[in-house]
Amino acid sequence: MFQEHRSVRQEPGQQRRWFEGDGLDLIVWLDDKNEVAGFQLCRDAHALTWRRGRGFAHGRIDEGDSTPLKNETPIIVPNGRVPWAELTKLFESHSGSLEPPLRDLILARLTARR
Repeated sequence: MFQEHRSVRQEPGQQRRWFEGDGLDLIVWLDDKNEVAGFQLCRDAHALTWRRGRGFAHGRIDEGDSTPLKNETPIIVPNGRVPWAELTKLFESHSGSLEPPLRDLILARLTARR
């Protein structure tokens, strides 16, 4: 089950919600009408991001700390094949605590893959 973080740093122009589950994080961006503008599922140093009007992008999270002498900002770099079935199943097993409209929208996007 997802647990929502209540104290999430917000970005100008949109609201951000962050949920954490066992091995899976979900970040949701809401627009000024409180509608989902995008979401990101993060697992095992990989991120699957969906943005309205752009679709999906999949990447590996590069922590930027390849040496103890550097402390760079983590970035997402492109990373091949998306494990759709595995991510969808994992999301479904965590999503029971989400409000149904949010859960249904994310499942619809994962199933349609666009």
